[in-house]
Amino acid sequence: MKRAFLFLALLALALPGRGADDFDTLVKQGLAAEARLDPRAALVFFRQADVAKPNDPVILQKIAQQLSDSTSLPLTTKEERRKLATEAIAFAQRATTLAPKRADNLLSLAIGYGKLALDSGTRAKIENSRLVKRYVEDALALDPKSDWAHHVLARWHVEVASLGFADRVALRVVYGGLPAASLAEAIAHFQRAIELAPQQASHHIELAFALLADGRKADARKEFQRGLELPDLMVVDAGAKERARAALAKLK
Repeated sequence: MKRAFLFLALLALALPGRGADDFDTLVKQGLAAEARLDPRAALVFFRQADVAKPNDPVILQKIAQQLSDSTSLPLTTKEERRKLATEAIAFAQRATTLAPKRADNLLSLAIGYGKLALDSGTRAKIENSRLVKRYVEDALALDPKSDWAHHVLARWHVEVASLGFADRVALRVVYGGLPAASLAEAIAHFQRAIELAPQQASHHIELAFALLADGRKADARKEFQRGLELPDLMVVDAGAKERARAALAKLK
């Protein structure tokens, strides 16, 4: 798979520069690959679209999105994930500079920093976590109906609220701590995400994990099962379902 992706990337670089007439076709091809849950192929097309029409904030955000999604694919190492997340942040920052009032740009920034936080040391993880909250709240202020912005903010609340007492004390003493978080807020944001996009499997599955952390096992089981019944619509869904199956096995 890696060799095939490398070949596509090199082929894209070798192609002569495309004019504006090809821009729409490249975007359509990128969106089609995205719909097939193939972010690596989508990335090739969106990079070519960026060459055909440089500095389009929508295309820059799409590139950031494919890079972030690629961190969820199998066979990626920690170093590869960090590299992908770092590049995703760079493209999302460019998109945000060009279109600061576009919610998707800010959401891509939040997701990029969240991905980077997963493979960072303690200090970097905390700083990245602060940036996740900042940018996702900015995205929600611009678009309160963004289901994925609610999802990302909910995940932030789960991660921070789940820290143990000793970790909280260490964070406060050494690093100045993190903003307040709660499972109740996480559950509310996941439920809002589901209201906005009920067919999105990951919303149900991550809500289930939040309910499980809150001690609501029966409710969690229902959400796990509901998420597993839904089709994969996003790259992250496959991994979420694997975690859901493992969690359900432990609940039996």
